[in-house]
Amino acid sequence: MNGQGVVRSYTGARRHPWVLGKLSDWVIPFGPYTPAQLVVLGGGALGLIETFAWWSWAGPVPVVVWLVAVWAVRGAQIAGQNPFTALLGAVVVLMRHPAGRIGGRVARDRRLSQFGGRFVIEAAPAAVAVGAVAGVRAAGSGLDRLLAGALGAGRAAA
Repeated sequence: MNGQGVVRSYTGARRHPWVLGKLSDWVIPFGPYTPAQLVVLGGGALGLIETFAWWSWAGPVPVVVWLVAVWAVRGAQIAGQNPFTALLGAVVVLMRHPAGRIGGRVARDRRLSQFGGRFVIEAAPAAVAVGAVAGVRAAGSGLDRLLAGALGAGRAAA
């Protein structure tokens, strides 16, 4: 290798929005156009044609407003994004499940389940019952054993 590196620069693509100015060998008049301009151009033309009976009394004013609207959306941005990306983001947010997602799956509450266990109440064994009557606690936790020892030592001293 001769020590020269390969350099690529993509700043032009970031500075200029994606535009359409040439389709095959045909050049679009007054172009290039951004996608937002093409939507306003096509949708506005369709709207003007379909509603001609409503606005025909106004003369060329609606057509001029339409052309100004096509020009005005050239650099349109919503929160730093082109209108299509912003609209797509809004549609995605509206289409999401209200509970959200966990691990790519819709987050759902678990189904309720019935507790299927049961228990039986039995009488206490006779040895515990006798000790409880005598005032001595049953040996269970360390605190119970400590208290039982203290009570036993107090009674022996008395």
